[in-house]
Amino acid sequence: MSDWLSSTWEANWRSFQYFNLYRLVLAGLFCLAILFPHEWTARLNLMPSLLLFGLTGAYMVATIAGLVLATHWQHGFNRQLSAQMMVDIAIVCSLMYLAGGVSSGLSVLLLVSLAAASLVGRGRLVLFYAAVATVAVLLVQSYGIVAQGFDQASIVQAGFISAGFFATAILARLLGQRVMVNEDLARRRGVALDNQIRISQRIVERMQDGVLIIAKEGVLSRCNPVAKNMLGLSSDDQAVLLASCAPELAGALQVWESGGNEDGLLFCGAEGRDLRARFERTPSSDGEVLVFLEDVGRIKEHAQQLKLASLGRLTASIAHEIRNPLSAIGHAGELLREERRGEMQERLLRILNDNVIRLDRIVRDILELGRQNRAEPELLQVGEFCANFVEHFLATENLSPDIVLLKASGPQNICFDRSHLHQILWNLVSNALRHSTKGPGAVRIEVLGAQGEGRVELHVIDDGPGVPETVREQIFEPFFTTHTQGTGLGLFIARELCATNGASLELMASGSGAHFIVAGRNDTCQLSEPNGVRAAN
Repeated sequence: MSDWLSSTWEANWRSFQYFNLYRLVLAGLFCLAILFPHEWTARLNLMPSLLLFGLTGAYMVATIAGLVLATHWQHGFNRQLSAQMMVDIAIVCSLMYLAGGVSSGLSVLLLVSLAAASLVGRGRLVLFYAAVATVAVLLVQSYGIVAQGFDQASIVQAGFISAGFFATAILARLLGQRVMVNEDLARRRGVALDNQIRISQRIVERMQDGVLIIAKEGVLSRCNPVAKNMLGLSSDDQAVLLASCAPELAGALQVWESGGNEDGLLFCGAEGRDLRARFERTPSSDGEVLVFLEDVGRIKEHAQQLKLASLGRLTASIAHEIRNPLSAIGHAGELLREERRGEMQERLLRILNDNVIRLDRIVRDILELGRQNRAEPELLQVGEFCANFVEHFLATENLSPDIVLLKASGPQNICFDRSHLHQILWNLVSNALRHSTKGPGAVRIEVLGAQGEGRVELHVIDDGPGVPETVREQIFEPFFTTHTQGTGLGLFIARELCATNGASLELMASGSGAHFIVAGRNDTCQLSEPNGVRAAN
């Protein structure tokens, strides 16, 4: 046996147990033959005697002991196998001597034992067993010729039988090696297949797209967690009809199987998600179909992020180039205003100055996008923070104290960067004030504990006409504005700052006026990296 095969060989205790069972049956047959003599036992001179009972009894005891050891004490495989083979050689040779030598045919039993030992054994031990059996048979036959008058020509038959021992041992050993190589190959391939299955399962589970396997007759065989989330399936929805849990998808599958709609299907999944389904046949014998679900909203969001990233790099570069000449234009306009000129010149200079201020504000907002860093959150007392903000805002804008009202329901904390929250509130309140009636209570700031555990909400509400339905989807896009003096970056920056702090900014439906909600955590300050900030940088 090669070194590689020897190093990978493992004791085959199960086969050894079967070998001992065969020997136990053989010992039982010998006992029955002695207890109930027959014509063939008389012809072999195996008549009941004390010696014969002793041999068969010893063989029975040795066989039972070998079976018990192989079953309950699986140590020293080679030693156990060698001991049982020596017992077989001794018992069979003794019985063969009593039956008249090799002419009795009992030596065939040694061929079976050698073949079995060669299949379950290892290395050159099987040749050792054959050598011991050969020496034993030749000695018994030689002694029989001398002491019992066996036919002298039978020594040639004993030689042929001995050659058969070696031939049997060698052939069985080669066969055993081939079986062991195939078993090892099958084991290694099984391990590789199991590893590949585990890796494939993990890949499918981690995929951002949903994957479903549809068996024949539209039965949902398996699906990954993303697909369950997209379709709103429970963990028990396995081996069920696709039509019962996703009827739209089942209908599209039928259309696709009939040869139509190769581009997939757009449909609405759980929680109002826009999904696209693609179908693909598998080469499996069961004719299963793969269904790939894509979140169209996520794809659009990713495309928007790429667009914003490119736009951010472009606008930041342009802003740096514009700021210096813009400062020069503004400075020149200030110098011209110091000279005495007519009314027409004064009006033109005011127009020039107003547009310079507007351009400077746009450039400042664009550069602010590029300077957004990771938040440094802290637990803020929302009521106290908002009270200070309202006081500062009213003083800066020179407004009446009753225009902006604050309502806080008990002490609430929020995990937020102080400067970021100040900038968000300033943008929201400024927009609300611009579109409000500017009367008493025109803008309201309300602090509420959210229904979800660990959340707090800041509501900014105005009494203006509200946001038209036609522009609600665009309100947070960069450079979108309905005000002639606006930059279109205020709400976009506010939402990005909320994302930086692990919070959210939403526009709620309202019967009158605009209603914005900032929702953040009030317990821990664990933040996620915002996609928008990364894109802007």
